Formats: sequence, structure tokens, C-alpha cells
Amino acid sequence: MNYMTSTEPASKISTDCLIVGVYKNNKLSIAAQDIDKNCDGFILKLLKNGDLLSGLGEHKIFHSVKNISAKRLLIVGLGDSDTFGINELKKANEALTIAIRNCKLKSIANYLTLETKDNADSCFIARQSIEPFLNNLYQFNEMKSKARNYACSPKKIIIAVDKKTNIKKIILACEQADAISKGMNIARDLGNFPANICTPSFLAKKSQEIAKSYSNLSTKIYDENTIKKLGMRSFLSVTAGSKEPAKLIVMQYKGAGSKAPLVLVGKGVTFDTGGISIKPSAAMDEMKYDMCGAATVIGTITAVAQLQLPINLTIVVPACENRPSSTATLPGDIVKSMSGQTIEILNTDAEGRLILCDALTFAERFKPKYIIDVATLTGACVVALGHHRTAVMSNCDELSKLIMNAGENSLDRAWAMPMGDEYEAQLKSNFADFANIGGGGGGSITAACFLGKFTKNMKWAHLDIAGTAWVSGEKKGSTGRPVPLLTEFIINQSIDKTT
Repeated sequence: MNYMTSTEPASKISTDCLIVGVYKNNKLSIAAQDIDKNCDGFILKLLKNGDLLSGLGEHKIFHSVKNISAKRLLIVGLGDSDTFGINELKKANEALTIAIRNCKLKSIANYLTLETKDNADSCFIARQSIEPFLNNLYQFNEMKSKARNYACSPKKIIIAVDKKTNIKKIILACEQADAISKGMNIARDLGNFPANICTPSFLAKKSQEIAKSYSNLSTKIYDENTIKKLGMRSFLSVTAGSKEPAKLIVMQYKGAGSKAPLVLVGKGVTFDTGGISIKPSAAMDEMKYDMCGAATVIGTITAVAQLQLPINLTIVVPACENRPSSTATLPGDIVKSMSGQTIEILNTDAEGRLILCDALTFAERFKPKYIIDVATLTGACVVALGHHRTAVMSNCDELSKLIMNAGENSLDRAWAMPMGDEYEAQLKSNFADFANIGGGGGGSITAACFLGKFTKNMKWAHLDIAGTAWVSGEKKGSTGRPVPLLTEFIINQSIDKTT
């Protein structure tokens, strides 16, 4: 994609589709005022006659409008001018994408970027114009016999700016949005593949294919024999009931010499039946999304590699299936983790933490500056936060705040949850060092406390994405979250002089 900026008046820009906005009460945006002035009150007449609506996301396309250079004019409703800010800009950009994604366009010019009124940085505005556009062009057609792709595939996107704008920073912001969207699309594709296709071996192969596209990105795959030699008995207890071999995937991006890396660990349960503690059948098909933590970290390292950030990043993905069979782990079984700690498995459906704990112990060898695990870990998190925010639990307040800030700045928001001895006490076991579930409430927190037993020597955070990684219903599919949050966090770390 070729990104450009323009300070030209909207009426003069040459493009396949010009995008301007209108507010309620017949108020025109800056670009719409220019169009109206050059077109004999064209837009105001439409608004006053009721032929054009101005509610947020309302839209209408006009062809061959006289006295403007663009082939099409897309007018988008922006709602109330007093409350129009960055969140409304994002929604407007989502709406305009839906309006034109079946139009054959080679270029578009977006003039909504002149309209935010909440003191948003111009680079942030550019990011939140490109990301929603690219994300709403996403389609998953891999498994359809006759796929119908959207006609809109622009080669050039023009962002309107004022004359005081730093053009280089705007273009960089667009490139960041492009890379984040690519990472999200990889995560969405991996999540949307069915479990009979997206196996642990499939994830391993895809990670190797991605690494071949970037000179400073490498992938190493550990098989079950090596996993066993490493002492990852907790990890292997989850895959014991499946014929599909487990894989430990390690991807490393090196862009900062010998500096301590950031490490991301992603839960890669490619299908979770619950094992012997089997799940109810309703909506069990959605358990193909139980590898969205893995998909997220693979998508994130792809975005980082595309941006060629001056940072070191390692991702670790324990990938397996959780199935019931005659060889499956039983409730009450006790296993020894790679750390040497023993675990009483009271519920085989609390399996994510069993693979993550060994992956976190393994990841300590990279001596990370920060380590973050990402997992669709608990239904309790969905009860607590719904489908709006990712939960953050951490043993490091500094890291938690950095993640929260990255969520705000990427509009991929998170929320900090507590941890403490009172929750950790729920994991007590009469027969092992601790159990894999805690009695009583606070399920998402006790899960984090379990993982915290394996990260005491590291600055660590746990992201529970059970509520944000996918959506159900008519629009069912992987969301690609929290790739934007994590990429924003890593971008910030790459420009931090203390790293």
C-alpha cells in the first residue's frame, strides 16, 4: 500500500473516492465546506431536503459531482460536532469502509482526518484512520469453494493534513497501522481455521513460513521428544489424550544487538474439548479459538518484523490439543512441571495454565526485560469484563501501567485486575505443591496466581483475552486482538532510551 498526505482542498484532490463528513444540525466538516462552496451548496441542499443523513456512520456515495476532481464523493455522517473525537473517528472510518468495500477503487482520499477535536495527535489520527479501513476489508475465504473477495483494493491512500503537520511522522504512523493490520489478519486467519486444519503442526509450519519473509526473524520447533527431555510434564499432560503431536514454537526477532529481549508467550490449544472434564456441546466449535493467544503473538512478531523495530523480541508458543481418550490425563493426577513444582490436576479443562507454566519456565532462559503471556484462559474473565477489555494481571506495577497505556493509545483497551495471597491460597492441595484450580470465585485471578508461581524471577504480566479474542453470533470470527495493544507496547519500548 502506498500512503500519501495532501494539503490540497478537498475539491481539488484527484482520486477514485473522496471522503468528507457532515455533522448534525446541517453543520459541515472542513472538507465538506470546500465542496459545498465549489458545488453551489450541493451538500447543504441534500441535508436540508432530508436526502442525506448525518448520524454517526450514515453514508451516501455520489458519482461525477460537478466542480470536484474526484470520481466519487462519499459523504459520511459524523454525529454531534461537540462530541466528535477519536472514538467517533474510528467508527466513521469503519462505516466508510463498509460503504466502499464492494467498489473498484485504486485510490481513496480521506479528509475526515481534519476533524478530531479532542487534541489527538495527528499521527494517532492517521493510525486510527488506516487500521479500521484495512481491518474492515478482511475476509476469511480459505475454506470456501467459491470465495467472493471485496472489490476495493486501493493501491494508494491519501490522508488529508494541515500545513503544519510533520509528514514523515504521519507516513510512519500509516506504515505502523499497515503492519498492525497485517499482524491482526494473520492472527484472525489462524484463529478462524478449523481445528482439523489448524493443528499444532500447522501452527509450526506457518511460523516457519512467516520467518522466511524477514531476514532477522527465525523459528525453531521443538518436538514432543525434546519437550519431554526438557521436563515439560505439565505441558505434556494436556496433550496426552491426543494423537496430534504437541509442538513448542520459538520465534526470535533480532533488531537490537545484545539487548535483553521482550518475550511473549501465547497459549496454543488448537482445540479444547476440556479433556476428561469435557465441556458442554453448545458452542464447543468456538474452542478452535483457544489458540488465539498463540495467533496473537505470531501476528505481533510479524508486525514488529515488518516495521523493523530496533528491539529484540522472542515469542514462545506451546501448541497442543486437549482431548479425552484412554490415554488422557485424569482429574486427580499429579504432574511435575519443568520448574520442579508439582501440580494436582483437579480439572482437565483448566489446561491453558498447565501448558503456559512450562512455557514461562522455558522462556526464563532468554533473560527477558519483560515477559507477557497471552491466553484465552478463563470464562470468569468474560463474566468480569465482558467482551470489551482484555484483563491484565501482573507482578510488576510498572509493566502493568505500560500495558494499560498501550491499550489506551491503540484503542485496544485493557483493565488491570488484582492479585494477592488471599487468591493464591485457593490453590492449596493436600497432595501436591498446589492445584490447577482454586475453589470459590475469582477464577481469572486464581489462574493468574497459578502462573505467578512460575514467574517470580521475572517482570511478568498475564493477559486474559477470553472475552476479546473472538466474537460469536452472526459475525462470528477471530478479532485479531490484542495485536494492536502489544504492538503499541513494543513500539514504545523500541523508542525508550532506557531499554
